[in-house]
Amino acid sequence: MSPASKQTFPRRKRLQLVSNKTVCALFKSPALHALSAVTCIMLAIVTGCQPANTFYLRERGELAHYVDTATDIEYPDVFEPQLAEVEHARAPITLSRPDFDSPWELSLEEAVHTALQNSKVVRNLGSVTPFGFADGLSGRTAGNTTVYDPAIFETDPQAGVEAALSAFDAQFTTSVFWNKQDRPQNVATSFQFIPFFYKQDQGQFEAALTKRSATGTQYTLRNQTIYDSNNRGFGRALPSDWYTAMEIEVNQPLMRGRGALVNRIPVMVARINTDISLAQFEGSVRNLVVDVENTYWDLYTAYRNLEAGRIARDAAQVTWKIAYEKMVGGSESAQAEAQAQEQFFFFQAQVETAWNDLLSREQQLRWLMGLSATDGRVIRPTDEPVQARVEFDWQQTHEEALLRSTELRQQKWVIKRRELELVAARDNLKPQLNLVAMYRWLGMGDQLAAADRRGFNFTEPGSTAFDELTEGNFQEVRLGLEFRPPAIGARREMAAVRNSQLHLVREKARLEDMELNTSHLLTTALKNLDYNHRQAQNHYNRWAISQKEVDSAMALYRGGKATLDIVLEAQRRHAQAQTDYYRALGNYTKSISEVHFRKGTILAYNSIFLSEGPWPEAAYGQAFERARQRDASRYMNYGFTEPAEISVGPVNQSPLSELQPSAIESEGEPTPAETPIEPADTGNDEAADGDTFILETET
Repeated sequence: MSPASKQTFPRRKRLQLVSNKTVCALFKSPALHALSAVTCIMLAIVTGCQPANTFYLRERGELAHYVDTATDIEYPDVFEPQLAEVEHARAPITLSRPDFDSPWELSLEEAVHTALQNSKVVRNLGSVTPFGFADGLSGRTAGNTTVYDPAIFETDPQAGVEAALSAFDAQFTTSVFWNKQDRPQNVATSFQFIPFFYKQDQGQFEAALTKRSATGTQYTLRNQTIYDSNNRGFGRALPSDWYTAMEIEVNQPLMRGRGALVNRIPVMVARINTDISLAQFEGSVRNLVVDVENTYWDLYTAYRNLEAGRIARDAAQVTWKIAYEKMVGGSESAQAEAQAQEQFFFFQAQVETAWNDLLSREQQLRWLMGLSATDGRVIRPTDEPVQARVEFDWQQTHEEALLRSTELRQQKWVIKRRELELVAARDNLKPQLNLVAMYRWLGMGDQLAAADRRGFNFTEPGSTAFDELTEGNFQEVRLGLEFRPPAIGARREMAAVRNSQLHLVREKARLEDMELNTSHLLTTALKNLDYNHRQAQNHYNRWAISQKEVDSAMALYRGGKATLDIVLEAQRRHAQAQTDYYRALGNYTKSISEVHFRKGTILAYNSIFLSEGPWPEAAYGQAFERARQRDASRYMNYGFTEPAEISVGPVNQSPLSELQPSAIESEGEPTPAETPIEPADTGNDEAADGDTFILETET
């Protein structure tokens, strides 16, 4: 409730101690009527009669300031233009409304390219689910990786690289103060040399430029200027004077905070965080590509299932027609005709189920590609799945998986960060011992500065402080040590070191377990690859044999030598074998991408390379000038305190062209028992060729 709404609520009526009627009833005697009347009036005045609502002389009744709620569900004052894919989305294609403008012949390469082009927010199939749609929008989609994340990590004002480098930037500080004093002093009146009332005008200006070097040395250039005017005339040559000094101070750590390694740890940690964000971004892109590939082949399988369902439905319709004609002719029973009719509607339901599954897969692919849910077209895959047997060399594949896994790379960066944190924690165990050296030039004068040099020295009227300063007559030196050890026992520092050691050991244990997990996952992927290929072979052989069975059963049934149930069962097995074959073939192709996913080459397999986007044109010019400046400067070797290498160089994103082929296609004459062969009616004459599937060659 707001304060205004609380004040407008009616206040509860106060409880009266004694009512007026009760008081009047106490006085029954006529002689006391006057006294009772006076008493009732006095009690009424004392206790008062409080109304339920406050009375105001002027009240408009608008109640413009009255608010009966504290919070409302409101819209934010934000307007962002919608994507054209959202604004122009059309009504969905359904079983009841299956019409669409045209099919969209789409290859896998085009699907991946479109998905990457339209993915400012890197999507995944778990972002929007049928249940928990709101959770998907606010949780998954809002938390997904974007193309801006690496730059956001790099420019973080608290933990980014630039924020860490700012510790070595020059710092300028300045202050100006003016003091005026007018106070009595405890001085005897007979003592004429010191005034009884002390008056002073004093101004003080100070400016300092501080720079911290990579080794921890702090350099300071400082100027201090003081103006003083007071009424203490005894012993003063001038009523006012100016003092100015230029100081150079060097503060060199000798123990804690000494060396380039310790001082550059925050910069290296910030850079490691950026590298971790880059690895996370690469992993998100990799997951998107895998989702696009799997969904593409699922859509292909859905088309094949729809085709198999239609073929089975048409065959069942022909069988139903034959059974009906035989029933009319008296050579078949009504029960057999009803059985044939049930088979037709069963396959009709299968067709509608396959069509609905096709539309669902097509919508998933559209989501991953960043397209509208419906635009009048239906995506139809043009690529055919792989049929040739693909084998991977285990030793090479295993080493590549351990080397190129983005998750393992992230964990190794975490270990490197923990190592640097341990170095910093051990440095805090050292006492703080600093060598401080300061050199000062100073000058005093009647005035601060003049346009020309007057040649007057201090105490002479007209002398200037800057003349004395630049002549260098007055110089001072300070040299010393500052020492501050840790607290007795260094309990906090020792705990920090132990904590850093435990963190490092834990991250190393996690890396070992992640490598073991990677090895197991790669093993499972290779086992699935072999299993799905053999399943595709078996289901294709089932399909070929069941076609012969259907043809034989139909011929026998037409001649009256076989019953209808034999024909119907053969047709069911034939339809199921065709569906199982294409499903296994799609799973086999997906297994190949899964192997590449596990061994970290899925992006190179699809000719995808990650690189930094273009900078503004002025940035390239500034970087070039900076490089020229560094080239013209003198290199300074920091010796044994120089940080060690934390990186072994950029990741090779195209290892396929540099390594020996790890995938070997089966050669020789394929037989039905070894390699599944595409049926002649699919129109795919290249899928079974030995040179159509190039796994380790960059395109």
